[in-house]
Amino acid sequence: MGDRWRVVVDRNVCIGSGMCAAAAPDGFRLDSARQSHPAAPETDAAESVLAAAEGCPVEAITLTVADSGEAVFPPEE
Repeated sequence: MGDRWRVVVDRNVCIGSGMCAAAAPDGFRLDSARQSHPAAPETDAAESVLAAAEGCPVEAITLTVADSGEAVFPPEE
């Protein structure tokens, strides 16, 4: 893909399902309260990270292109 993505988890929305950490174990971690957070604020674009965002049951994960801020997920309508 070539892009770098900014990864944000809305911890007010996250329910701690762990689906993101299962889909992209290098991209997400669960803390002691089972709240998700990105392993790094920016990451190389990767299908696993996109799959994690798409699979979040409460859509707590936002991905944007790091350079431009263009929405990756959820897509702009």
